[in-house]
Amino acid sequence: MSKSDIAIEEKVKIDVKPPSMFNVIFINDQVTPMDLVIHLLVTVFHHELKTAEQLTLEVHNKGQAIVGIYSYEVAETLSLEATSIARANGSPLKIQVVEE
Repeated sequence: MSKSDIAIEEKVKIDVKPPSMFNVIFINDQVTPMDLVIHLLVTVFHHELKTAEQLTLEVHNKGQAIVGIYSYEVAETLSLEATSIARANGSPLKIQVVEE
């Protein structure tokens, strides 16, 4: 190195945060059959039948229930799939995706 060269030592700190997680919430209505809600929880959200039944009762009794916690992309994809199936079955089931 000549006298005019300057040595610079850089330290770069990379702050990596885990992705935000999102709750998928089923909202109760007076039209959607409980059997359809259970079906969605088992087939789309991969819950065991017993858990799906418990969540369905929670939606019915409390007005809503968190049915899963996922990254945004997964939560959005699952909620769109479930909504599509619900609409195809004549159901107005409302599903929300909300950041934790």
